[in-house]
Amino acid sequence: MFRNQYDTDVTTWSPAGRLFQVEYAMEAVKQGSAAIGLRSKTHIVLGCVNKANSELSSHQKKIFKVDDHIGVAIAGLTADGRVLSRYMRNECINYGFTYESPLPVGRLVVQLADKAQVCTQRSWKRPYGVGLLVAGLDESGAHLYYNCPSGNYFEYQAFAIGSRSQAAKTYLERKFENFTDASRDDLVKDALMAIRETLQGETLKSSVCTIAVVGVGEPFHILDQGTVQQMIDAFEIVGEQEGPDAAAGQEASAEPEQGAGAGAGEGVAPMDI
Repeated sequence: MFRNQYDTDVTTWSPAGRLFQVEYAMEAVKQGSAAIGLRSKTHIVLGCVNKANSELSSHQKKIFKVDDHIGVAIAGLTADGRVLSRYMRNECINYGFTYESPLPVGRLVVQLADKAQVCTQRSWKRPYGVGLLVAGLDESGAHLYYNCPSGNYFEYQAFAIGSRSQAAKTYLERKFENFTDASRDDLVKDALMAIRETLQGETLKSSVCTIAVVGVGEPFHILDQGTVQQMIDAFEIVGEQEGPDAAAGQEASAEPEQGAGAGAGEGVAPMDI
């Protein structure tokens, strides 16, 4: 993206009908570390990649608790995400004090989108450079929303944002039909697998990711590193056991076809998930 005469002000339209400052804010989301979310009928799981600026520093927090029934994962400018999560927390407190009931997730998402939209229509403001995955549970069931810096919001069954998120989206698109009736542990496993897709060869460990869960009878909370590591070890052991069995089956099926010519013998090795 290159600088031009129509990107000096957030309220200036280009002849093509674009607001470049808003597009730059959306680009900031793509540069942030990956965050993913997925939901079933009863649970929602959020996950993110922990990325430190240097080996001497700790990573920045990317998942925030808003209320017992709502949490957010962010990608982009962490400072903007922290401010918006505080705004959401205040809205939940005020609603609970006034009506003595939890704030519906959809209403909070609309209020957040309205707040983001104002920054696209005022020359003395700038758009928030952060995307938020909002996970929540209310009377209408489990919800997962994505709030964009442009003021748009979308509800998803599963979604990923941030750098290298396309690999996670591809994995989620292959598996999402099973999410509706999935158990809590299966959702966490799929979240970890999706995060591993974004690491591009780096070993998945509990120190490089954060997982949070909210569901029926389970308030929003972040899983501790020990629990996450146990789950990683469990499904990696299962994967190693399945690998030799699958390879043996492929060899057995390939033996009768060895005399059928080179063209029939061409095969693609299964991808490492």
